[in-house]
Amino acid sequence: MRNIFTSMLLVVGLVGSFGASAADVEAGKAASAVCAGCHGADGNSAVGSFPKLAGQGAKYLVKQMNDIKGGARSVVEMTGMLDGLTAQDFNNIAAFYQSQTMSGGQAKKDLVEKGEALYRAGNPATNVAACTACHGPTGSGIELAVFPALAGQHADYVAKQLKNFRSGDRANDGDTRVMRSVVARLSDKEIEALASYISGLHE
Repeated sequence: MRNIFTSMLLVVGLVGSFGASAADVEAGKAASAVCAGCHGADGNSAVGSFPKLAGQGAKYLVKQMNDIKGGARSVVEMTGMLDGLTAQDFNNIAAFYQSQTMSGGQAKKDLVEKGEALYRAGNPATNVAACTACHGPTGSGIELAVFPALAGQHADYVAKQLKNFRSGDRANDGDTRVMRSVVARLSDKEIEALASYISGLHE
């Protein structure tokens, strides 16, 4: 009986905490108006250097906003943009973008074979792991593990982030250094092929 009571208290506590921080998509849409200039009204940016946010996992987006606001990730274009937003605003904005659909991209035909090989099998010769392990075969990511969706993302943006991880300019992949370890052995040509393939990847 005591165990049942304890379990009930735990469930009530979890439901209560979820309700207190439940995201509001409509509020997120309103709050994201300031983001639209770079990321598009629905999260599909028209410029290759600005990431598409539509369809991205909410947990990943919240983490990135917290990292940018707290200084763990440096994005010059985002300077001051998040300063006036609360944790609830972050949840709402993330929920709005997650509810949208990312537009597809186009891979360069001459890079598809190499890009697909890297994405699905990595490069055993240089100990580069396959991207599918964390981002899934369709590029949809793993929401619970906070691994981002990649399919359809701008090739320019993907290539820049891979190079930033490789150089250490971006280091918010945690103490395990997952991304920094993987891309450390990628050449510029491999990054180009991989980014192109990811842009054309569709679920």
